[in-house]
Amino acid sequence: MTLQPILRPDCGNCFALCCTALGFARSADFAIDKPAATPCPNMSADFSCAIHQRLRPRGFRGCTVFDCFGAGQVVSQRTFGGTSWRDNPSSTSSMFAVFKVVRQLHEMLWYLAEAQQRTFDPDLASAAGHLSGRITTTAQGDATAILETDVEILHMEVRALLMEVSEELRASYGAEDTQTHDDGAHRNGEHTGADLMGTDLANQRLCGSNFRGAYLIGANLRNSDLTAADLLGADLRGAHLHGADLSRALYLTQPQITAAEGDPTTLLPQRLTKPDHWG
Repeated sequence: MTLQPILRPDCGNCFALCCTALGFARSADFAIDKPAATPCPNMSADFSCAIHQRLRPRGFRGCTVFDCFGAGQVVSQRTFGGTSWRDNPSSTSSMFAVFKVVRQLHEMLWYLAEAQQRTFDPDLASAAGHLSGRITTTAQGDATAILETDVEILHMEVRALLMEVSEELRASYGAEDTQTHDDGAHRNGEHTGADLMGTDLANQRLCGSNFRGAYLIGANLRNSDLTAADLLGADLRGAHLHGADLSRALYLTQPQITAAEGDPTTLLPQRLTKPDHWG
């Protein structure tokens, strides 16, 4: 029986794959340019971050937001047997490529775990469980099998199931998927892909709303109720979540929360933690 992976980072058992395999450009989130497949200059000899406690003030906010969903330690310790790319340079390109795939697979598992738990439909729960099992088996395979995985096909299967569960749960709040009207308005809580940057949505009952893929950068959601609101892929950078209730929101991830602003009164799902910068 394949064991379900832990979908949380364990940096102590990872060969700094997020700090090496991935690249970033100088911006508000990163103080420097770093090409992909190169070590970050802040990486220590033991693969730890030399400025981990000072990332935000040093201009590396993006590092604090990133989450590998536990892919780093699985690739480092399981796929490559605990031998680092530094000790075996010939494995470098393969290890970095595998990490990028497994990270996507683990993110899918994160969403499927919630869908399986939240749905009222036993058939949907069973489908989520079977799909999770397939993806877990793939993620725990050898490097060759992982790199041969058709990730796009899996993405489509997972997305279809997540949307079905979302519609089921949101319908219990009187919400349904609708299209944008000719006047540009989004009604019945439908905001899929909407540009809501800086929008004032404070003190509202947004239960069952669909913010899937919406741009909520800098939006004001203070003291609003987002129970059963679909936040799959929503951009919450700088969104004001002070006093908001997201404890039963759908498809929320740690990176989304870490990119937002909140305080001790913000309610989050149990599997998420309040970022240190919230105070």
